[in-house]
Amino acid sequence: MPKKSGNPYVVQPVMKALKVLEFVARHGHEIALTTVGRELRIPKTTTFRYLQTLTEAGFVSHNRETDKYNLGPLLRSIARADASFSKIRQLARPAMVELMNEFNETVNLAVKGNGTIVYIDLIEANRSLRMQARIGDSHPMHSTALGKAILAFLPEAEKLRQLDLPLTERTGRTLLEREEIERQLRQVAKLGYATEIGENEDGAMCVGVPIFDDNHYPVAALSISAPLMRMPRCHSPRRRECGCARSPRISRAISARRTPSFPPDRHGQREPCTCRPVRDLALRSGVNDIRCVDRSTHRAGR
Repeated sequence: MPKKSGNPYVVQPVMKALKVLEFVARHGHEIALTTVGRELRIPKTTTFRYLQTLTEAGFVSHNRETDKYNLGPLLRSIARADASFSKIRQLARPAMVELMNEFNETVNLAVKGNGTIVYIDLIEANRSLRMQARIGDSHPMHSTALGKAILAFLPEAEKLRQLDLPLTERTGRTLLEREEIERQLRQVAKLGYATEIGENEDGAMCVGVPIFDDNHYPVAALSISAPLMRMPRCHSPRRRECGCARSPRISRAISARRTPSFPPDRHGQREPCTCRPVRDLALRSGVNDIRCVDRSTHRAGR
């Protein structure tokens, strides 16, 4: 076993149990209790307790026939999830870099947690004053543009389960009334993007768009965030358009096929987006058939 940490807050039994888990994982196949204890220099009875606890938690599996241990279903599930997040990060990165270069504001990528969004990537602005989120942070879904962009497109039952969770008040502007939140989500679903002004962080504004898989399930969301004083209303439409232009490209890369917004016309063609700023940006970004979610956004020139 390694030397004890100098950190007084480290729980040594937990540390030892994690070392057992690491050893089993690195071994690559079934391993006997005696081998684990001998290699890590832990008493056999203690090793047994650690392995049984890890088995009960799902991190390790115990083959009763061979009396040996291997990786458990929970650890494999976590590994798959991490691989999935890595793929999303990889596919979203080019669009995130483009957005940051264009606006010099922080660009965020997040996935759904339990009533929260979890930041899995971000590119910070080249400015002294910027938003404070960090990779791994989690914020409420109902108070963030990222969360609203995901919530609005979840299957109804799942969306209601998320909204049934306790709603945290992040600032004095955070929406807590269920009816108002649901009204706002209907608007997000109609427009295809979400905004929040000071609901998650005082003095900040964020514009977010969902990223879909091939089943039109919102697997992640992309946003631009900035201090409110740097994101006046006259500029925020362009941020929405840029985000909306890039989101479908990432979605198609994730799902390997398009999820069109409109049905085909009588000639079998799908209606392209007639919003010129979005179309122009889409063409510059290599997206040739970008579409807004709602026709009213075309007429409004959003």
